[in-house]
Amino acid sequence: METKTNVMRALDRSHIKYKTYFYDADKFSTGVEIANALNQNPATVFKTLVTINKNNKLFVFMVPVTAELNLKSAAICIREKSLNMLPQRELLERVGYVHGGCSPIGMKKLFTTVIDESALNFETIIFSAGTRGAQVEMTISDLGKIIPIKFGNICS
Repeated sequence: METKTNVMRALDRSHIKYKTYFYDADKFSTGVEIANALNQNPATVFKTLVTINKNNKLFVFMVPVTAELNLKSAAICIREKSLNMLPQRELLERVGYVHGGCSPIGMKKLFTTVIDESALNFETIIFSAGTRGAQVEMTISDLGKIIPIKFGNICS
């Protein structure tokens, strides 16, 4: 399946360096399984999660695959009263990605993405390339060149 995804094309257009990883999406489903299959430190592999507030506004968060998003901490970080996870069935329609292939790059709209501050401990992080079976690795500073990012203590 080693073809370019829309995320990779967007990075290419912006002249941003990245490394790609491919895995069998039918064999590995959890983030930790994927990190292990790629021989990568699971603390450097991040999942992209989409939340929704009571006014139907979406917010994007990235947390290590070894952690869970703390919705209360996430809400405080973006000055919201409360957040819920966007139902999986709404992902494709609302952001353009399916569960397991959600990337902060290339969503239907540009959202500020809050990354767990643990990412600052690493030179690069790995996350979905926009489809199940593909990941990209890049520096956080380069990620900030293509999407608006901020950091917070958002994990349980």
